[in-house]
Amino acid sequence: MDKHLHIIAFTIPYPVDYGGVFDLFYKLKALKEEGILIHLHCFEYNRGPQSELNKYCYSVNYYTRNKGHKGISAVYPYIVSSRKNEQLFSTLLKDDYPILMEGIHCTYLLQDERFNQRKKYVRLHNVEHLYYRQLSKTARSFLQKLFFFRESILLKKYEQNAVSKATAFWSVSHKDVDFYTNKFHCSLIDFLPVYLPESWGDRSSEGKGYYCLFHGDLSIGINETAAIWLLEKVFKQIKLPLVIAGKNPSKKLEKLAHAEKYSCLVANPNEKEMQDMITKAHINIFPAMHSTGIPIKILNALFNGKYCIINKTTAAMTELSELCSLAATAEDYIEIITALYQEPFTILQTDKRKKLLHTVFNNSRNAKQQVNWIWGKDV
Repeated sequence: MDKHLHIIAFTIPYPVDYGGVFDLFYKLKALKEEGILIHLHCFEYNRGPQSELNKYCYSVNYYTRNKGHKGISAVYPYIVSSRKNEQLFSTLLKDDYPILMEGIHCTYLLQDERFNQRKKYVRLHNVEHLYYRQLSKTARSFLQKLFFFRESILLKKYEQNAVSKATAFWSVSHKDVDFYTNKFHCSLIDFLPVYLPESWGDRSSEGKGYYCLFHGDLSIGINETAAIWLLEKVFKQIKLPLVIAGKNPSKKLEKLAHAEKYSCLVANPNEKEMQDMITKAHINIFPAMHSTGIPIKILNALFNGKYCIINKTTAAMTELSELCSLAATAEDYIEIITALYQEPFTILQTDKRKKLLHTVFNNSRNAKQQVNWIWGKDV
């Protein structure tokens, strides 16, 4: 019997270095290879239909998100209430196929009694209320701080309430599994590694790179704060080459990055340029404190780069902490960067990293596990 699956995506999935979007794109391909007929439902952001998705999906449907005041609710988080869509719900109710919701963003139907008897699965990309609390602390404007803080309060209540309404949850990190288990008393949650490009890790990483690299979406406060901190507290002391790269940097950050001869900023690199910078860097540095989820940019650096240094609070998976140097203070970063910059990355380090990463992030095996969780098929 054919296995059909509805997947609701908070935006259109595509193969870029961006969290849940990235995870879902490669998940579609892996599930299709397991014979799953995917009915994809995604909220679009002026990108229009993507023909690439038709290769992996039985059907693809696009919906408009209720932006601005139309999406605001006094009870539900904006990321959830703005994706309430009756057209989507009517389509889902035409059959009884299982439903996979990609992110808390897409879970409004958990509040709808019409779906009480359906199999409903939630893919967790973060503990969202903790993520939004982080955003509120580093937002650039007072209004942004207020929005993120309000959202974090609503999300905490919403996430806790959702635990009893979904069939099961699948998290991208062990740390988030522990949080849902211990704080929300969720007994139906498992770890499911993110899906990644099969080509990652094909290049040989041994040898010596040319600079240290920090990259990310620089329009997000937490990333800008981390970049400025690196410039002022770490590299001003050691004066080793530092490249900062990412989307939409502020004028303030650009000025700081170009103020010294040893640092520079590359604004809005395309995907090919970004991958080239990761490969050529000797040390990829991630000082931002990500207490939930698992940043795709760190996995990208581990698969395709050389040395990685991450903040101790970011080591959400024991697998990552084994492969990275861990730091907390500016003194830690100065000491580790100074030592590693003189050390070539060896073939033994490359082999150890590939063995561990390809064991955990195995798209085919993880897709089989996901199919087993939904339909009970033997893995």
